[in-house]
Amino acid sequence: MSARLQLPVVLAFCLGAWAGGPPEDLRKSVPHRITKATSDIKIDGVLEEQAWKDALKLELKYEVRPAENLPPPVKTEMFLAFSDTALLIAFRAHDPDPSKIRARYNDRDSSFQDDFVGVVLDTFNDERRAYELLVNPLGAQIDAINDEVGDNYDTSWNAIWDSAGKITDSGYEVEMRIPFNQLRFQPQQGPQTWGLDGIRSYPRTDKHHIGLFPRERGNNSYLSQEEKMIGFEGADPGRNLEIVPTVVSSRTDVRDDAADGLVNGDQESELGLTARWGVTPNLTLNATVNPDFSTIEADSVRLGINEQFAIFFPETRPFFLEGADYFNTGMRLVHTRTIANPSAALKTTGKVGNHTFGAFIAQDDVTNVIVPGSEGSSSGTFDHEVTSSVARYRYDFGKNSTVGALMTDKQGQDGYYNRVLSLDARWKITDRDSLNVNAVGTQTQYSDEMREELEIEDPDEISDASWSVNYRHSRRNWNVRAYHEDRGKDFRADVGFIPQVDFYKTVIGGGYNWFPKERQFIRRFNSGGDWDETRTQDGDLIEEEIEGWFEFQLPYETWTGLGTGSRTRVFEGVSFDQKFYRGWFNMQPSRDLRLNFNFNIGDWIDFTHVREADRLRLGGSVRYNMGKHVRLVVSHNHRTLDVDEGNLFTTKVTEGRINYHFNRRTMIRLIAQNVDIERNTDLYADNRDNDPDNDVDAATRDLFAQLLFSYKMNAQTVAYVGYTDSYYSTDEVVDLTQLERTLFVKFGYAWTR
Repeated sequence: MSARLQLPVVLAFCLGAWAGGPPEDLRKSVPHRITKATSDIKIDGVLEEQAWKDALKLELKYEVRPAENLPPPVKTEMFLAFSDTALLIAFRAHDPDPSKIRARYNDRDSSFQDDFVGVVLDTFNDERRAYELLVNPLGAQIDAINDEVGDNYDTSWNAIWDSAGKITDSGYEVEMRIPFNQLRFQPQQGPQTWGLDGIRSYPRTDKHHIGLFPRERGNNSYLSQEEKMIGFEGADPGRNLEIVPTVVSSRTDVRDDAADGLVNGDQESELGLTARWGVTPNLTLNATVNPDFSTIEADSVRLGINEQFAIFFPETRPFFLEGADYFNTGMRLVHTRTIANPSAALKTTGKVGNHTFGAFIAQDDVTNVIVPGSEGSSSGTFDHEVTSSVARYRYDFGKNSTVGALMTDKQGQDGYYNRVLSLDARWKITDRDSLNVNAVGTQTQYSDEMREELEIEDPDEISDASWSVNYRHSRRNWNVRAYHEDRGKDFRADVGFIPQVDFYKTVIGGGYNWFPKERQFIRRFNSGGDWDETRTQDGDLIEEEIEGWFEFQLPYETWTGLGTGSRTRVFEGVSFDQKFYRGWFNMQPSRDLRLNFNFNIGDWIDFTHVREADRLRLGGSVRYNMGKHVRLVVSHNHRTLDVDEGNLFTTKVTEGRINYHFNRRTMIRLIAQNVDIERNTDLYADNRDNDPDNDVDAATRDLFAQLLFSYKMNAQTVAYVGYTDSYYSTDEVVDLTQLERTLFVKFGYAWTR
């Protein structure tokens, strides 16, 4: 298909799929009235106070998955009230056989496979963003932001709230106290209206998802279907001030040479301070000085072997995660992990009426840069200070529609800067049709050091643009979608993550969903496919691909499926015709055992030597719970790349994790990661040319281990003591040799008013 025909085809496809008006609303109800608690409540998992007897009482009457709005297999009662400073929620979850309840002591946000209950709160009643707060039968917490505008479910948001649960002879009971200063809502006199859903997960042979109202499948907005709750007169977040001082102390011993022992490092200690001030219930100011941005969780192993583009790692640092959804435009124009070593940062986020806004500025001691291209990317880190600034504005209109703007600026030394201006819109045409549009312009100037190290030829300022349009039409049993993106050769977004430029791409696809009217062995069947084409700005083909897939949902939380496709791919002027196959199998055969397996096989490219190759990827994991306290997870990933002459390389990544939870606050965890890489050096052109600067080892091994003790009073009041160890071996260092070891402690205390 020619380039000039692609956009008209996309638009025609969109208009052709848009037929008929919005469906009738399944739900016609008046708001539920929530009133003030009539007595004090102790959060202990026992619903014995008078306040619960007088509270708003609702019953969760609908199983929405896998059944479609049928009566649920168990009864669930939800109770709601409020005090001057907090929302109070309780659940009485009935169960015909309490011995089958799945409940264990878990770390925060780790109880999705347990029984749990919770609420979804649209505190601005704008049907765009909601808080989810969930609790398992032992009181373990899950909290998340459900951002429908950005199509993002983010469990990295952590609030400070109280919960408790207790298993009884008839099921279990849960109590929750959520301080108003942990939520954002419009300040106003008189009653407020919030969107509300109560949910329960009841995992047995199936994971039954139970809710407060019937859900319409095919509707592109869950939050627009929520019930409404009115009340909260006099709700007061107080001073809404949170100050978290931290102290981190560590010592790292490093081996300088394989023949010598470890060299003892210096003990390093740092004091940090992070503060959050809720200026009003809908406006928050965050600041940090000398922050502790270290992460306790080890990144998953991601090997950059035979990869074209930079590898994405998610953000895990609390300061940047706070209000991160406010800066989401649908593109990765803001990815705060590019801010590697900040010394100070300031951020504000808020919402007033239909206006949502956010801004932050961070001073970084190092400068990270990705230089993208159409066939690959390079990156560099420079020992220079840089200031990153971001400002975001969004206006809400209509029903779940928005229009917004984003500006970013990254300013460094020796003339380096990168500036981005973005406009975006999400138009919810009907409950079935949505249209997303982005338009972005950038300006960039590199320093002389960057141009030399990254081999950038253009010494002048460069500027370019990118735009995209994304349309989706959904029905109960089928959906269609169309997408087009155009990204210029000199487009850069250095505060974000954009590893590929100089292309335009069109995607057209759809899918079919089958749901049984009654409970059957096949709970659900999905199938779909798409066609896509990507070309450079000069019109040269990068890739043309067509693929299809199908998937079954079966008993015991089983999801299994297969996919296949073919493509023509061009790399460095060489065309490759490829076929590929992929499959997956996930199952929970018992309350304590969960299995996952996936594979991807087919034709690929040896990007280093520009030749045909065959790729095999196998992955799997086993998770086993031993009672309420112990969880064991073992995963393995196997990858090979073969060329005509033989196996080019094989990688094996194995990871084991064992957690022992004394209770829901205290835990000991052991992680071990082993990476084995084997290469046939005779098949590497650099070795045949005897170039020592590009030599590769025939075999390498890396072993990493971490032992961690953690105590969490809440999301910010924490204590960690840990030890990490790493070993390696290569062709020259045959025996597994210790590379470094680190001992660290971290303490943080959240002072709130």
